[in-house]
Amino acid sequence: MLTPWPFFRFLDLCCRSLAVNPVQRPEVFIIGAQPVCSQLPGLSPGQRKLCQLYQEHMAYIGEGAKTGIKECQYQFRQRRWNCSIVDNMSVFGRVMQIGSRETAFTYAVSAAGVVNAISRACREGELSTCGCSRTARPKDLPRDWLWGGCGDNVEYGYRFAKEFVDAREREKNFAKGSEEQGRVLMNLQNNEAGRRAVYKMADVACKCHGVSGSCSLKTCWLQLAEFRKVGDQLKEKYDSAAAMRITRKGKLELVNSRFNQPTPEDLVYVDPSPDYCLRNETTGSLGTQGRLCNKTSEGMDGCELMCCGRGYDQFKSVQVERCHCKFHWCCFVKCRKCTEIVDQYVCK
Repeated sequence: MLTPWPFFRFLDLCCRSLAVNPVQRPEVFIIGAQPVCSQLPGLSPGQRKLCQLYQEHMAYIGEGAKTGIKECQYQFRQRRWNCSIVDNMSVFGRVMQIGSRETAFTYAVSAAGVVNAISRACREGELSTCGCSRTARPKDLPRDWLWGGCGDNVEYGYRFAKEFVDAREREKNFAKGSEEQGRVLMNLQNNEAGRRAVYKMADVACKCHGVSGSCSLKTCWLQLAEFRKVGDQLKEKYDSAAAMRITRKGKLELVNSRFNQPTPEDLVYVDPSPDYCLRNETTGSLGTQGRLCNKTSEGMDGCELMCCGRGYDQFKSVQVERCHCKFHWCCFVKCRKCTEIVDQYVCK
């Protein structure tokens, strides 16, 4: 069985130690000190070299990974597998050992998060090797609109994320046609799908200028889409992910040839998903015992599906919310606290 992808260990360490507030640790960016690169486990030789060359990028890689993990947890909050972080070493635990749909999504959303963070850092002047986007003026932009605002540098973010994130996979040398090679190809495909989601969803944003809001002039630039929209698109790709297998020639092919060949923007997987109903230390499934469910829903968050037919327990919970809010001149809002007893349900 394959071991968890060590890059997730790196992402987790970045999230915990760097992305919170890199300014609090200025010593990590001293040229020649290289404490970040020497202390992070799981980096391949190529990744370590890039880390040494681009130390200032590491905090933003961690920030992007954190964004990806949060988005994963949002997208799967009502599913049996809810993108739980289980330990400090592999982030998502043994689930990553299996080349399933869920693993495909985590690779894609993590790669997307890195592109997103690096692109924004360029625009904000946080990185010495990049600046505002240099994307050419769109051909369909009206001639009297100005092109040249400081846009998100998604081109640089895409290139750097591809170089860094894919480095580990490209350095592996497995036998042609082996399961290990199939997993490498799967990882690379899903990394690319995540990066392309960010790149292709970036769009033109404009700001009006003129007397009294007349908008007689517009300045436009390239802007990243909200990451929630990226997550929504990748979730759709997860739902339509293609089952693949490795051939003797070392290529991925569809398990069912009746389906369309996946594009570079699609997610792929090579293993069926484990049963997330019950806790299983081998597969890394945490099970759904104790999970909240919706008694009235017929979807995946409903008690019948979430609890896998085991039934559920009901209990009452006290919820405190702000209520009866009033605006007082000038200038604050004063609210009261209201308590409500609600019924909640948890899986047996």
